[in-house]
Amino acid sequence: MDDRLADVPPGAEPGVLADRLKERIYATITMIAVVVGLSFGEVGALGAVATVLTTALGLWLAAFVADQQAHRTVHRNLATGRELRRMLYVSSPLLSCAAGPSVLIALAALDVLTLHAALLTAAGVCVVSLFLWGCVGGLRMGGGTLAALVAGLADAAIGVAVALVKVAAGH
Repeated sequence: MDDRLADVPPGAEPGVLADRLKERIYATITMIAVVVGLSFGEVGALGAVATVLTTALGLWLAAFVADQQAHRTVHRNLATGRELRRMLYVSSPLLSCAAGPSVLIALAALDVLTLHAALLTAAGVCVVSLFLWGCVGGLRMGGGTLAALVAGLADAAIGVAVALVKVAAGH
């Protein structure tokens, strides 16, 4: 590890922040596929929220197991202490990706909107978040407003493409 980062908390290192955002973006794209698929199924609010929550938990467990396996293979021991905290911090957005869809599904369960509308709204919110992350990334790279908008549109297009594939597949 770089000696300049020895006293920096694991969550403040740029590489850790990038890895954490990568996990959030990955989870967001996955959640688009899940909620669009659910919107075309014969599932109730309880089944939908269970699917969303178990998807998030499954993503997190898969990432955590892969991180531990990689650590064991390279370092010949289990990650503990700082490395374990880093793994948990980086992978936590995989769990939080279920929050927005779960709230919208809860609103559907309360008859505020239909479940179909809640699920498609969740997908839309995920696509918008991809757009915003793309814009922020474009701005942080110094490309200006037009470059940021192009980056945002490119990221959003990936989310829309995932949704369209699910629709085309009929689930």
